[in-house]
Amino acid sequence: MENLFEVHAEARTDQGKGASRRLRHSGKVPAVVYGADKEPVSISVNHNQFIRHLAEEAFYAHILTLVIDGKKNQVVLKDLQRHPSNDNKIIHADFLRVDAKHAMTMTIPLHFINEEKAVGVKAGGMVSHLMTEVEITCLPKDLPEFIEVDIAKLEKDEAIHLSELKLPKGVTLVALTHTQDEHLEEGERSSYDQAVVSIHEPRVAKVDLEEDTEEDEDATEE
Repeated sequence: MENLFEVHAEARTDQGKGASRRLRHSGKVPAVVYGADKEPVSISVNHNQFIRHLAEEAFYAHILTLVIDGKKNQVVLKDLQRHPSNDNKIIHADFLRVDAKHAMTMTIPLHFINEEKAVGVKAGGMVSHLMTEVEITCLPKDLPEFIEVDIAKLEKDEAIHLSELKLPKGVTLVALTHTQDEHLEEGERSSYDQAVVSIHEPRVAKVDLEEDTEEDEDATEE
């Protein structure tokens, strides 16, 4: 069975747009590996195999084993460029080497649970996902694949904010590390403490009853 967290690659020496075009035509994706105080290395990966890796959500927030010409490297997928009109066509990828002693910044998906059981939903409300991912910082050993958001107790016209998320040990939200110049009064939220999910009254299209009545009267007169 294929290991979805192990990516096989080849080192490449050809640089430039022409070389990258030739790689793509041959079914490969140009990529680069950098970080950990080492020189960047240009590589290529098999496009079809890479697409299978990308189909796994956890691949985007997981420590990967990048095998370059037989040598293993611990990395994370840092950036991905897709074709503007075809999401299944990868143009370029960036991998960041993992340094066990240094914190890393990653974008992690949010998993919302208990939506149907939410107090606000049972009261007729509708759930709005205001964020689907968050940026975190942590040591490689503490990297989560996702952050769970339980909305079971969320009532109508209420929201869960970043500061209310339950984070795994060693994980910090980047947004909440920002500071503001203005002083916050008691009970006020920082503008960086954004809402993640809310439950609100469903929007219903308003019907102009007077207009309908006039139309009915006109039809009667005819």
